[in-house]
Amino acid sequence: MSTLLSAQSISYDVTSGPLLEGISFTLIKGDRIGLVGHNGCGKSTLLKLLSNTLTGYSGQITHASQCLIERVEQHLPAELQSVSMLNAVIARLPESIRQTESWQAELLLSDMGFSEQDWTLTAGTLSGGQHTRLLLARALIRQPDVLLLDEPSNHMDLPTLLWLEHFLLNWKGCFVLVSHDQRLLDTVTNSTWIMRDRTLHFFRLPCSQARQALEEKDQADELRHQAEQKEINRIEKSAKRLAVWGKVYDNEDLGRKAKHMEKRADRLKESQTQLSAGSPWQLRLKGEPLPANRLLELSALDVRPEPGAPALFHVLAKQLKSGDRIAIMGRNGTGKSSLLRMLWLAYQQHVEHQVTSDAIVFHPQGRLGYYDQTLQQLNDSDTLLEALRHFAPLPDEQRKMALISAGFPYLRHCQTVAGLSGGERSRLLFIGLTLANYHLLFLDEPTNHLDLEGKEELAATLGQFKGGCILVSHDRELIEKCCNRFWLVDNQQLEEWHNLDQVYEKLSGYGGEQQGQDTITRQPTDISSSLTSPSAGSNTASDQEQLLARLIELEVLLEEDLARKPKHQKPKLQQAWIKEIAQLNETLELSE
Repeated sequence: MSTLLSAQSISYDVTSGPLLEGISFTLIKGDRIGLVGHNGCGKSTLLKLLSNTLTGYSGQITHASQCLIERVEQHLPAELQSVSMLNAVIARLPESIRQTESWQAELLLSDMGFSEQDWTLTAGTLSGGQHTRLLLARALIRQPDVLLLDEPSNHMDLPTLLWLEHFLLNWKGCFVLVSHDQRLLDTVTNSTWIMRDRTLHFFRLPCSQARQALEEKDQADELRHQAEQKEINRIEKSAKRLAVWGKVYDNEDLGRKAKHMEKRADRLKESQTQLSAGSPWQLRLKGEPLPANRLLELSALDVRPEPGAPALFHVLAKQLKSGDRIAIMGRNGTGKSSLLRMLWLAYQQHVEHQVTSDAIVFHPQGRLGYYDQTLQQLNDSDTLLEALRHFAPLPDEQRKMALISAGFPYLRHCQTVAGLSGGERSRLLFIGLTLANYHLLFLDEPTNHLDLEGKEELAATLGQFKGGCILVSHDRELIEKCCNRFWLVDNQQLEEWHNLDQVYEKLSGYGGEQQGQDTITRQPTDISSSLTSPSAGSNTASDQEQLLARLIELEVLLEEDLARKPKHQKPKLQQAWIKEIAQLNETLELSE
């Protein structure tokens, strides 16, 4: 067991007060750690401290000799916006070997699912999922011992998320992964750090088990706190009684005993079990069923990102009624959010101007709520209190209480929406939705700014929602817990599926069909093992290196597919892979 990194009594302050207080831990070889916690609790800050990109902390962080740590940022750095993918990766190599070792960058980008034609694309033109793969390649070319990954699954579509999961399972080094995706964390991690109340709780358990263990600890702490408080109350009551008796009977001995007992109560208070502050706000969406067979009907609808633009996909005929909770699934860029936006605009035309469309028909009495992932439906010039008036005709006092319970103190109620962060904007929009009572909900990527607890509350409240709901999301836990119908957008068509496993299989790329630009059709192998240096002086990867990489890739694909249940295997693909493996073995003279 070798220690890669240790931290002792790390504290870090921000302008509003302490963010981290006295955090200590040790990172050892083989650790695959998930780092979770509420939004704004300091997870990203901790990763920056560990990677030496942030200073001004107290305490000590010690790295093992020769231990290389790389951090994969949450967002694409501004300096890479106009840089080509290949140059962005090569730039991470020492300048003296960039020409001779550029083959490593090419091989990494290939393993990340990028074709040779993609290498010249500028980083700023890539999608969110492609950004993550590019940043991973930049980190991996340094061959690090420890990877620090800051919410890499944010804004990923499901195929890219499945790719990331596969990559992390095959990564041989150590990593700390910040994520709000419990399914991903449970699959790829063996330990969990839970950041709460400015400190860190460590469990040698995957995420869901660690959270359960912390909940059990909280329950035990609550019982212990109650017992301690009972003893403190008893001592204080006795001290007060003795003090009164001492005065009444002019007895100094009783007075001294009273003071002694008061000091004892103070010591017990100082050592009393501390309870978590927790979060007082709960996400609860209220829905009302309409006694009708149709809340929404779609027919012969061409979905476009904006009027006059080419159609992204076509909807033949679909209906939605109360109790339907529909997940719209598909790759990024297929038009899922465009569909919700079109429906929302059609509803506004229907309510405000009585304009109807043959392709989109709403129930005439239906009330619709919409969560826009861009958070632009909130007016920037409104105050927080004014912003909530658009959702439901309620007294201002009720809106004020809703803001306070969600963590917006009274002094901020006159602040404008424009001054809020992305996470605060999201919370304000959810507050508005919880105040209203809808027949139909449209939710476009609602989990992008939610922590684990918020996601669980959303899944629970949607599972009990009595109206209808259409949800665009890549969050598997949310989809599986609350949705009962599944619409897949693929090949410019919207089709309803009844088997969620088959949808996952199709989106993961195992079906062998030609996929879109952001789809990973190549599964990652152990990248570090494929970086075997060619002969000295070689400027690019040799043909033999490329063939070997392809051979390893095919063998992994074949092994994985054979490990599946027979009904999920792809015999035609297996035959093609076996044939190509045989050809590669012959070409490389590896056949017996």
